[in-house]
Amino acid sequence: MGHHVGIVGCSAEGAALCYRTLCVEGAEFLGPHMHPEVSLHTHPLGDYVRCIDRDDWPGVAELMLSSAGKLAAIGAELLICPDNTIHQAFPWVEPRSPLPWLHIAEVVAAEAAARGYRRLALTGTRWLVDSEVYPEKLAAHGLEWVRPDPAEREEIHRIIMDELVYGRFEPAAVAALQRIVGRLAGEGCDAVVLGCTEIPLVLDDTTSPLPTLDSTRLLARAALRRAMAGE
Repeated sequence: MGHHVGIVGCSAEGAALCYRTLCVEGAEFLGPHMHPEVSLHTHPLGDYVRCIDRDDWPGVAELMLSSAGKLAAIGAELLICPDNTIHQAFPWVEPRSPLPWLHIAEVVAAEAAARGYRRLALTGTRWLVDSEVYPEKLAAHGLEWVRPDPAEREEIHRIIMDELVYGRFEPAAVAALQRIVGRLAGEGCDAVVLGCTEIPLVLDDTTSPLPTLDSTRLLARAALRRAMAGE
């Protein structure tokens, strides 16, 4: 069955999509209706937001490590976090983690390079887009990136935090995301990083002006491959 995968959740919709992907696509490796053992633990999103709002990344790390410890205690062997924003806490998480992790931005950057993309549009929460989480990983693969302008970042952030994390998927939000991605295409981007794990619920290759890099599903698929390899 491969390694037991532990999901360190943050926001519900992204964690649920990651879990579903692991379970449904596990059949490709293991046969009909089969998947690796999967466990999920999440602290309330509000606990994370309180830390993020005061720029307390060590505090975010403590929440992640709390989840990691609980998952390790029930047998998880590999950890993933289907939330791009809180990867800013990884420098405080990895040295103390009881288990190995896959880094979502590293998975996305590797996929972008494998597909031959060169210049990526970044989307996600304001916290994520303002950070170096993706630029560091993309630069390591020789890739360029473009951030939305400040007003666009605020619009995407509002859509994520006021709508998507609550399971609200409004046509106006889709239109706004399409408009922003379309403008970034005009700046020479050849693909867009869906750098919030809820964005794939409203934008994909059929609706986006640019090819998409779906961070949620890419992370889940990488975890499946790692779990099946038993590494």
